[in-house]
Amino acid sequence: MLVNYLCRVAYLTITMIRECPEHGPFRGERCLCGATGRLVLDDARTERLGRFISGALRHFPDDLGLAISSKGWVDLNLLSEVMHERYRWATKKRLIAMIESDEKGRYELQGGRIRARYGHSINVDLDFEENTNSKLYYGTSQEEADIILENGIKPVRQRYVHLSTSIEKASEVASVHTENPIIIEVDAMRAQKDGILMMQATDEIVLTDEVPPEYLSQLK
Repeated sequence: MLVNYLCRVAYLTITMIRECPEHGPFRGERCLCGATGRLVLDDARTERLGRFISGALRHFPDDLGLAISSKGWVDLNLLSEVMHERYRWATKKRLIAMIESDEKGRYELQGGRIRARYGHSINVDLDFEENTNSKLYYGTSQEEADIILENGIKPVRQRYVHLSTSIEKASEVASVHTENPIIIEVDAMRAQKDGILMMQATDEIVLTDEVPPEYLSQLK
């Protein structure tokens, strides 16, 4: 399972990681201050490490001998050891640099532990703050839109439904699977008042168990 996953999954933001002496790790050629800094991970190693961490924290921690809590947390030192056994160049410092420079906020460090903020296929019960957006958005194909409007949004191969905080983000996500995304608007405020839990995983992503059809409408 592990080998097949690493061969199959693409890590979307493949950009080298460098470290600015003043501002710390960053992605790309130059820090916002203009400094080139020193190379921490090149593109290929950033991609390889990103795939590994995604698999370890979202999909198959048991295959790697990692104990994961119900909230998705894994011991950072243990993860670093398992990672270093597989990739001798992959140090704890490089792992932290990857997390800290990730503009998408995929992962969260807290004390001596780490977790993925979203994207899980394993059973976790995340505990983020409640969503504060009155409207949320979900991008899909024309073929799926009518089914969703009739039956609601349910997780597909993931623990949670992932909703977007903007139309632009929903369209971007859906464009991976369809050339002409259909955007469905979610009345998040009404849904939450009715007791549906929606959690703010990042500035752009909100997680929920499912969204019944009465809270959905298609944008024209």
